[in-house]
Amino acid sequence: MNTSSTTSPWSCGASRRSGPFPKRSLEIGAIVVAFVYWWPIAVAYVAWKIAGYPALSQMKEFANSGSFSFAGGDGRSRFARAFEAAKGYSGTAATSGNWAFEEYRRAELERLEARRRALQEESRAFAEFVEELKRAKDREQFDAFMAKRRSEGGGPTIEA
Repeated sequence: MNTSSTTSPWSCGASRRSGPFPKRSLEIGAIVVAFVYWWPIAVAYVAWKIAGYPALSQMKEFANSGSFSFAGGDGRSRFARAFEAAKGYSGTAATSGNWAFEEYRRAELERLEARRRALQEESRAFAEFVEELKRAKDREQFDAFMAKRRSEGGGPTIEA
């Protein structure tokens, strides 16, 4: 069996534990019991079984080879990195090479940012307005309740 870092523990394809009937029936029974009591263990075992029972050292080697994770060190998927490489994007904003266009784009981005800040401020002001309306309504309801209680003579009684 090849144990180089470029092969995965799942590439061997051969099942290493395909024993006689009693062993297999006990294994299946254990999987069923594991699904009944704590399913994550059963799922992990089934995945390990489908992988062809790779040794722990093989799985560690495969995980450390870098082909195990979808994201590299920058947190982007391999697809995103390949797409950006194909389109010529870098980690920062891509430049067109045209000074006039870059100036126009910068001005538009600044205008959009100013508009976003203005909308954010309007949103905050509206939320404050709605909160003030709720307070006023609550105050009105409370005052009506207290006036009704006083008129019925059911005001608070204080005993000395």
